[in-house]
Amino acid sequence: MIRHYRVVIAKPGLDGHDRGAKVIARALRDSGFEVIYTGLHQTPEQVVQAVLQEDADALGLSLLSGAHMTIVPKVLKGLADHGIDDIVMMVGGIIPDADIEKLSVAGVDRVFTPGATLQGVAGWLEQALDEREKARVVS
Repeated sequence: MIRHYRVVIAKPGLDGHDRGAKVIARALRDSGFEVIYTGLHQTPEQVVQAVLQEDADALGLSLLSGAHMTIVPKVLKGLADHGIDDIVMMVGGIIPDADIEKLSVAGVDRVFTPGATLQGVAGWLEQALDEREKARVVS
């Protein structure tokens, strides 16, 4: 890891199942990330404010309710409205294959579905953030 990265893990919407988000938060923490978990029932605006307040390098959204095609675009718009265009964003949860490409086109860097390993998530995030840092140095 090039430097100590800050990651916000958020559970937006009305879905009350947060075990996966907590497991990911702990795995990322154990991998050396500083993790801020927002808790349940966050609005897209609250998620954006958490990213701003915490000066986060990455954002992870956990969605199991099927509202990902409504919530994720609102979060992306909120980030853009605040000039945040370089955050690494991942989404995890029950996401149909047909929606993964749509989320990617919208600006999500990676979608993790059930079966993703904790090491795979942490490894991907470290690599994505390290690549972003190297690109910043070159620019």
